[in-house]
Amino acid sequence: MASDLGSELRTLVAERARHRCEYCLLHDDDAYFAHQIDHIISRKHGGLSERENLAYACFRCNVWKGSDRGTRNPKTGRMIVLFNPRRDRWSDHFALRGFVIEPLTPRGEATARLLKFNSEKRVAERRLLIALGRFPCGRQ
Repeated sequence: MASDLGSELRTLVAERARHRCEYCLLHDDDAYFAHQIDHIISRKHGGLSERENLAYACFRCNVWKGSDRGTRNPKTGRMIVLFNPRRDRWSDHFALRGFVIEPLTPRGEATARLLKFNSEKRVAERRLLIALGRFPCGRQ
């Protein structure tokens, strides 16, 4: 987490997200590593440490996203902007189908691919959490 964020802002970001990763929906109680505050537009790209540029992210999503704002479509080579939790609605770009987070849009596909939403380990984790009633089926 960035050192320039005060505890009040960190709390606001976590509570706004209901303590779930705003990308993959993993609750912070179910994560091995603590969730982090993500700069949607990274500071190195001019993003500020203000509430509209911050998202609550699990360790894996935050690491895999890094400072990226977009990625190339592997089929077309065109740049696609990633899902932005402050501007985009999760259910417009993703749907939970069984244990898989299915992308519904090019932005959703790019984000799901870059953040590895459906890696074998993440799907297995989601399967267990759904069985335990810990994952938000049909939410968002």
